Amino acid sequence: MTLSRLALILYLLPSIANLVSPLAANAAPPQIADHAVPRSEALGFDRNIYPGDAALQVLRKEFAFAGFWISPPPGETSNTWAGKRTLMRQLDFGFAVLYRGRAVREIKTAAEAAEKGAGDARDGATNAQREGFPAATIVFLDVEEGGRLPAVYHVYLRAWADALLAAGYRPGVYCSAIPVHEGHGVTITTADDIRSNEAPREFSYWVYNDACPPAPGCATKLSVPAPSRSGTPYAAIWQFAQSPRRKEFTAKCVATYARDGNCYAPGDAAHAWFLDLDAAKSADPSGAAK
Repeated sequence: MTLSRLALILYLLPSIANLVSPLAANAAPPQIADHAVPRSEALGFDRNIYPGDAALQVLRKEFAFAGFWISPPPGETSNTWAGKRTLMRQLDFGFAVLYRGRAVREIKTAAEAAEKGAGDARDGATNAQREGFPAATIVFLDVEEGGRLPAVYHVYLRAWADALLAAGYRPGVYCSAIPVHEGHGVTITTADDIRSNEAPREFSYWVYNDACPPAPGCATKLSVPAPSRSGTPYAAIWQFAQSPRRKEFTAKCVATYARDGNCYAPGDAAHAWFLDLDAAKSADPSGAAK
């Protein structure tokens, strides 16, 4: 290449760049990798009594995960879910593992709260191991009371979390996300109360708020709602419908429930298994399907 030709090319380069730039500006944007596209939420169910082995085949067609008790549920003296983890794994269910928490009336002093919290955590860890749930599984402590909890109950929750972590599992809590008015313009949810009092401990939150709105009622055919729509932005799971429905909260979505006031899977034509309905960020909220 002669020096004169090289000089000509260098002279024309800025002009060529100006011609190419508008074309590049109109080019198609780069494709987003599949793993970067947000996935939709997972639909789950929970109930205190195991629905039966045959029911799982029907329920799995609709639900990605299920609540799984590792203690007797509230009001029960035995646990009918015991020994069913293997079958549910074969059907590719995810899990939200549950342990019954103490009622507020059962805890009188801080010393008693610490003792019972640690004892319940050790019992929960033993039961989780017996069922085959791996280390680091989240165990949700079932807290039934709504509104602000007594100070002594927070001692119980902190003891539960610390002992569960020491046993190799992670703490979670199932609790209310329904605002309770305390007067003078002050409202509180149990979830917010726990989060502020148990810090810096990190709980995973399974909240219930079946009030319509924000709850869609017993409507499994609709798109699964994001847990943050519960009113608790940090919720991992939202229980958005309960069976039977609570009339004081569900008047605006009554048509979505069965005539008896319960929720049923679409495939349950005989209405044999009434359900509570849940939405989660993951198809395996406890991280237990291993």
